[in-house]
Amino acid sequence: MKMQTKPETWWHRWRSTILTTITVVLVAGFFLLPLPEYIEGPGDANDLKQMVTVKGHPDDRSGDFLLMTVALTKARPVSLLKAKLIPYYSVEPEAAVTGGQSSQTYTKVQDFYMQSAINEAKYTAFHAANKPVSRQYLGIYVVDLNDQSPFKGQLHVGDTITQVDGHHYNSAAGFQKYIQHQKIGQKLTIEYQHNGKPKQATEKLMKIQTGTAGIGITLTDNVKVTTKPAVRVNTGAIGGSSGGLMLSLQLYQQLTNKNLRHGKQIAGTGTIDGDGNVGEIGGIDKKVIAAKKAGATVFFAPYQKPSRLLLKYEEHHQTNYQLAKATAKKYAPDMKVVPVKTFSDAVNYLETH
Repeated sequence: MKMQTKPETWWHRWRSTILTTITVVLVAGFFLLPLPEYIEGPGDANDLKQMVTVKGHPDDRSGDFLLMTVALTKARPVSLLKAKLIPYYSVEPEAAVTGGQSSQTYTKVQDFYMQSAINEAKYTAFHAANKPVSRQYLGIYVVDLNDQSPFKGQLHVGDTITQVDGHHYNSAAGFQKYIQHQKIGQKLTIEYQHNGKPKQATEKLMKIQTGTAGIGITLTDNVKVTTKPAVRVNTGAIGGSSGGLMLSLQLYQQLTNKNLRHGKQIAGTGTIDGDGNVGEIGGIDKKVIAAKKAGATVFFAPYQKPSRLLLKYEEHHQTNYQLAKATAKKYAPDMKVVPVKTFSDAVNYLETH
C-alpha cells in the first residue's frame, strides 16, 4: 500500500520563514548595524609628490615622502570584533572622536586643521629655503564652543575672531592674555568673520577651567601665508594637522632640489608651527604599521621628553616617540624610527644619513 506524506502545516511553513528572516536580520546587523563608537586602524601612506605642486620646481628625485593617515570608520559588530582581535586597532567612543560635533561640523574642523597645517608647512619650508614668504595672522579660529559659553548662538564653529574690545593681536596667546586679564562677568565685545561677513557680539565673560575670565571656546590659529613661487597642495579628503612635518619636507625638497631621500621611502608624522617646531599627534602606532606596509625605511616621530605627568595623559601612557619605537620593534624591526623636535632635526638627519 502506498504511504501518503502528511501535509505541511501552516505553523511549519511560517516557522521556516520566520527563522530565515531572523537569520538574515542577524547577519545583516553583524555587518551593517552602526554602533556609538569608532574603529581606528592603519590608514594609507600617501605619496606627497602627487599632492604638492611648486611652480617651476618639480620633484624629479627618486624616493618618496609619505603622508601617513589613520583609518577611522564607524564601528559595526564585525569591525568591533576585528578591533578586539588585532592589537594595533583601537575602539574609541564617538564623543572622544568628534567631541560631540555633528559629522558635518567635525569634517569642517578637520579640513581647517589641514589647511592650517599646509600654511604652516609653506612658511617653514620657504623660510628654511630662503625663498620669499609672508605670514599674516588673521585671528583665532573657533573649533568648538562650550555649552555654557555666553557667545553660544552668536559665534559658530568655523568663525574667526579678529578683535576683542577693538584690539587685534598676532597670536592666540595675545588674545587669551587680554581676555584673562579682564574680570569674570565683565562685558566683552568681539568682532569676528562668519561666512566671510563681519559680525559683532557683546556678552559677559564666564569663568573657565583655569579660574580666569574667558569666552568659552576651543580655538586654533588662522593664518594666511603667501609664497613666491606659488604653491598648490591638494590632499583630497585627508583632514587634520598631523601632516605638517611631512608637507614641510616635501616643499623644502622641491624648493632646494637636494637629494634628501636617496631613493628611499621616508614616512613620518607630526604637526608643524611657524617656528618649525614639531608637535605630537594621535594614532602614531597605526601610522607605523601603515608605513611598514608601504615599504618605508625611515619614520620621523615627534619627540617630547617624558615625565610622569605627561605620561599620565599620553596615548598608551607613552610619548609619540616611545609608542612609535615600541610598535616598530614589534612589527617593523627594519624601519628606523627617528625622534625629531623640529623641522631642522628632520632635515639634518636626511642630509647626514
